[in-house]
Amino acid sequence: MATRRIALSLGADLCWPIYYEDILANLDPVVRVDGEDVTFEVERVTIEPFDLRQPTRYDLILDRLTPWYHTTREWIKKAILVDDVYALNNPFTLQAMEKHTSYAAMIRLGLPIPETWLLPPHAYEPRADLQVTLERYARMFDLAEIGEKVGYPAYLKPFDGGAWEGVTRIDGPQQLVDSYDASGTRIMHLQAAVDPFDLFVRVLAVGPQVNVIRYEPAAPLHASYQVDFGFVDDEELSLLADMAMTVNSFFGWEFNSCEALRKDGVFHPIDFANANPDAQVTSLHYHIPWLVKAMIRWSLFCAATRRRMDLDLGWHRFFAIADRDAPYRDKLAAYADIGRKRFE
Repeated sequence: MATRRIALSLGADLCWPIYYEDILANLDPVVRVDGEDVTFEVERVTIEPFDLRQPTRYDLILDRLTPWYHTTREWIKKAILVDDVYALNNPFTLQAMEKHTSYAAMIRLGLPIPETWLLPPHAYEPRADLQVTLERYARMFDLAEIGEKVGYPAYLKPFDGGAWEGVTRIDGPQQLVDSYDASGTRIMHLQAAVDPFDLFVRVLAVGPQVNVIRYEPAAPLHASYQVDFGFVDDEELSLLADMAMTVNSFFGWEFNSCEALRKDGVFHPIDFANANPDAQVTSLHYHIPWLVKAMIRWSLFCAATRRRMDLDLGWHRFFAIADRDAPYRDKLAAYADIGRKRFE
């Protein structure tokens, strides 16, 4: 009999960890792997000093904290590098791959990302060499001209971050100037709106498991995730699953959400670097059982089989597909196939 230990790395998460722990306690699963019975234990990670050589007793870490709490992020990095612990999500790419990188990468792969410009910050925190650097190399630019190139309506939003923080809808040049002036020290994107659209979806993915949910961002929190069915046909469902699988496998993420808007029959991904997506019952409500069961299935599989993290993202494989003379849909399926093989 062998025991696999699963660690939950948590912040303010309240709902899903309780469900996860209670379901495992009630099921008390025993699985047979390579002729050996395997059981599971779950506990929550604490925050304390650690020796970089101290062995980690966990087999898998299910992390929800490190996108914003860096002490635990560094502990998980150490656990991966020194102790071969399996962690989801990948803390290295979580730290390095912000929304800007995700847009650039998916543009390279040919996904229909809306027109997007990056703007230098309106203001700066004082630091050594800043003034001379700006005097030598910063160039004045015409913000209204950029707005005309992107088109209206558009969205001014931080190049990183999430939760709709700092996002402003821009309907004209003066509003663009005013909103940029108010953006402070943040590096911003100006992105063309997909307008009008007839469908907004949020695609939740856990490992190889995908759930396409109708989403209404203007609705109250408890009503944003719609309880609706049949709003996409089989081909659209397949395309959205391939899109989510492409994003996740490219960045090495195993728990992520991808937002896409449908206009004239084309799904435009607009926000898909969400490798710490909403997991509260107050917002997911009907969909929370799917999420918790998906997390249980994938984490138990990875822990039971002692699955090793694939830290080599292998971007050259994606770029080789991108450079083919082939239709977009065929390329997307080929990208997704890389992800499905990664998750086997």
